[in-house]
Amino acid sequence: MDAEARLDLITRNTEEIISREELIARLNENDKLSAYIGRATTGPFHIGHLIAIGKMLDFQNAGVEAKVLLADIHAALDDQKAKWEELSQRAAYTQKCVELALKWKEKPTFVKGSDFQLKSDYVLDALKIASVSTVERATRAASEVTRMKNPKVSELIYPIFQALDEQYLDVDIQLGGLDQRHILVFAREYLPMLGYRKRIEIMTPLISSLLGPGTKMSSSIPESNIKIYDSVESTRRKIDRAYCPEGVAKDNFILQLTKFLIFTNSPSLKIERENRFGGDVEFKSYGELEGAFVSKRLHPKDLKTAVADFLIERFKDARSYFEKNTDFLQRLGKEFLPSS
Repeated sequence: MDAEARLDLITRNTEEIISREELIARLNENDKLSAYIGRATTGPFHIGHLIAIGKMLDFQNAGVEAKVLLADIHAALDDQKAKWEELSQRAAYTQKCVELALKWKEKPTFVKGSDFQLKSDYVLDALKIASVSTVERATRAASEVTRMKNPKVSELIYPIFQALDEQYLDVDIQLGGLDQRHILVFAREYLPMLGYRKRIEIMTPLISSLLGPGTKMSSSIPESNIKIYDSVESTRRKIDRAYCPEGVAKDNFILQLTKFLIFTNSPSLKIERENRFGGDVEFKSYGELEGAFVSKRLHPKDLKTAVADFLIERFKDARSYFEKNTDFLQRLGKEFLPSS
């Protein structure tokens, strides 16, 4: 694959790259690149987490080594969204969800944060950054990621750790959602102060809630998200109720799923319809599908049925695994149980 084709794969469906010029230069040099994405091991794993993590499939296809950080220490630093004694179980749960949610070209390398973030060299580097970063700067970096309600000191340590992860995971690229932009910029600013190189930062867009504009997809609001191991009935119900106004693309959750998840994982999407509604149709690209939807040649009901079918098929391995391991979910807490 030439540099231009690799660039197209790496950058498609992204919101911002810092910096594109650096990425192009590395690709033109035919460098072997590696990238990581961090997943804080906090609440239940749902479909919203797959938009960024699923981007790793494009990276793999572009010849970029994929690493997933099981950010257990981060989960505790963020106002103890996970209690310290829960970290091991939640890391195991998160890894299993990532493994089962997508059809990987090859499984990414999983690294648990606590395996390296507690070592003396790492802690010393964290203290060095803490000694040159102001409270105001660290607060700004953490502002869109950590809880920040009566902020704890740990929440200001959070962006320092995330910056250092790039160095200690030995990667060229960090992938994250657009909400992490302040932390990614923080990393580029502070790593060189310790003699480390800047990394390329790639950000994916944030998707809407199932419930529509003005709402947030959250693990604490069951009807706002779909767990990857929710029952078939629950998945269909949630998709059927999802925000998807006829002919409207803006903030349309169902269209976002097709763009950022389905067409990243599949070359096409088939819509099955009765002949009186136009018969079956297969879309080979998201642009083609959106055009049909906006022009009202594709009805929301038909699109939702196809999307639900895709998700149910894609997540069958996750459902099967957790149906056999409900005791594991129960130990994590009732919020981790599948929606019925």
